[in-house]
Amino acid sequence: MNFLTLDLNLLRVFDAVMIEQNLTRAADKLAMTQPAVSNALKRLRHSLNDELLIRTAYGVKPTPRAEALWPAIRQALSSLEAAIAPTTFDVSKSQVTFRMAMADATAALWMPTLVRAIEQDAPGINVRMVPLTTREPRPMLLRGDIDVAVGFFPGVVAQMAGGQVASNAIRHERLYTGHYVCVMSKNHPLANSKLTVDDYCAAKHLTVSFSGRANGLVDEALQKMGRERRILLTVNQFFTGGRVVANSDLLTVLPRHLISATGMTDALIWKEVPFDMPEVHIDLLWHERDSRSPAHKWLRDNLINMTHSDLVPELEHSLQLDT
Repeated sequence: MNFLTLDLNLLRVFDAVMIEQNLTRAADKLAMTQPAVSNALKRLRHSLNDELLIRTAYGVKPTPRAEALWPAIRQALSSLEAAIAPTTFDVSKSQVTFRMAMADATAALWMPTLVRAIEQDAPGINVRMVPLTTREPRPMLLRGDIDVAVGFFPGVVAQMAGGQVASNAIRHERLYTGHYVCVMSKNHPLANSKLTVDDYCAAKHLTVSFSGRANGLVDEALQKMGRERRILLTVNQFFTGGRVVANSDLLTVLPRHLISATGMTDALIWKEVPFDMPEVHIDLLWHERDSRSPAHKWLRDNLINMTHSDLVPELEHSLQLDT
């Protein structure tokens, strides 16, 4: 390929398709017809001697060559955009609606602080909460169904860190790292004794599962020890789980920072889980298409800064309960 003869407009098309992962949405973004986008990609494929993008049932999938090229192209186009068309952003006049996906307990902790920031600094910004029913929110971000996802996405973050294909369109930022604890009613038979593995496995359990699947990290940890537990109830909300556990002899395992979001802290106690559990990481995920949006950056900055300011004392609040 001779770079001097390459039509650089083709790189703008390639960038838009990589961001959207869909030819129709890329065409809308570029104010082009879909056939024109397809033709531009065909010319770029010929120039680079690579398929670049392969059609799938959900849009297009980048080839390894496309994944390798895109970061440099994205950075170059972003630098040119900033140099040629610098923008000023006044958050107080911004009229934007953000769609956010997170679990009920996470929303209960983050939303009050975010709403205060909106009321104080950005009265024109609206937020629409979308139920988080999966640990894999990337399809929702790729389709444009949501603007950000906040939660524990271990598989997603591991794949992105490993540089796997189709990860470059999604960005992430670590918000908080905590740990799991065993939660029970103050009136539970185990409330006044040290929790052992035998006691834990002999008890009945509740698990919070977005998918409804009655196994998870706890069961994987028990399986490694050749142990198992009986899960009597599976729910899809932390608030529901906290209320049930507070009024029964069921045990549950929750991230410690989410206990207060159950609204039942006066009726609950927590103890250390009597076996090794991985840390729980709360991550912020968004699509590359929004990375340079000033309004979106304002939202991300507020969510990130919350964990370093007034939200941290609440996350780290030590309940006056037996541990």
